[in-house]
Amino acid sequence: MRTNKHFRPTKAIIDLNAIKYNVSQLKKHIQPNVKIIAVVKANAYGHGDVEVAKAALEAGASMLAVATPEEALHVRKHLPEPEILVLGYSPTSFAEYAANENITLAVYSYDWVEEAEKICSKPLKLHIKVDTGMHRIGVTTEKQLRSLYEKIKLSDHLIFDGIFTHFATADEEEDAYFKKQVDKFEQFLKALPEKPRLVHVANTATALIKDARLQYDAVRFGISMYGLAPSEYVKGKLPYPLKPAFSLETELVAIKQIEPGESVGYGAAFTAEKPTYIGTLPIGYADGLIRKFSGQDVLIDGKRVPIVGRICMDQCMIALPTAYNIGEKVVLIGKQKDEEITIDEWAAKVGTINYEVPCIITSRVPRIYNI
Repeated sequence: MRTNKHFRPTKAIIDLNAIKYNVSQLKKHIQPNVKIIAVVKANAYGHGDVEVAKAALEAGASMLAVATPEEALHVRKHLPEPEILVLGYSPTSFAEYAANENITLAVYSYDWVEEAEKICSKPLKLHIKVDTGMHRIGVTTEKQLRSLYEKIKLSDHLIFDGIFTHFATADEEEDAYFKKQVDKFEQFLKALPEKPRLVHVANTATALIKDARLQYDAVRFGISMYGLAPSEYVKGKLPYPLKPAFSLETELVAIKQIEPGESVGYGAAFTAEKPTYIGTLPIGYADGLIRKFSGQDVLIDGKRVPIVGRICMDQCMIALPTAYNIGEKVVLIGKQKDEEITIDEWAAKVGTINYEVPCIITSRVPRIYNI
């Protein structure tokens, strides 16, 4: 009897040693006393938040960051000890949960602090978010910052633990806007009567290629923890090579030969011009292989072959040079023999960024961890 609970051969392989390598290399690169905040939001960019968090902490990260209260609670359920920071919005209804679970929250509203003070009966650590130019969330004036700081300091339960901002263009060569944000943050910092325990502004690009003075007390390590460069510009300036952690594979489940003039899939979108072997793969747009990926190459026997016709909800078809056996491994992202298909290639195919690709591979695809 087969005991493996994953019967469908489609799976994402996550190399936790690559995660550990990328974190350990960053630790060597940054200043000795600077902490690493491992960003595991969005299910660790599609890699699996709990397993990635464990690997990052083992490799030297000191803290975890997520985007939502639900993400924080999920990680906390499995990891009771490490500090967790929610980078995005949290409703005041979550404040008491956060205090009980030792989860740190981002804050930028005087009214929010006023309401949270009424709710919390235990200490709640807060990091003030400063909007220096992203214009999403954050205080926008020094007056707002001081008012928020003073309100927190007067509280019996709220703790001013940190202050941070986020850069809009750190991964670009043109740095005028980046410098403008840096200057604005420094002005905000000077407006505070005291510095908190943690000042952090460096996202991945800033930590890797910008002035070490911007590392402050901690850096937030996101996309490159997963072995991906934030941009082509940063890729050309990396201080050390990155190791991608994500690969995607499946198996050939059917094969047939079609004749010239015969078509494949919905809408008869692909029509053979010569006798062609067509292989079927058990992966489709419900797995994150959206229909725009039609025409993208996959690897079989170390050779590139294209996805043909329209991608279905659960399956897609590939054109083969010969009749392979059922069960032959097919790599959609990753290495096979001397060939490799990267997440960057997938991103270019559909005109997006590499961040998006692993995030859209749905939970229907199991994550299998190589340790």
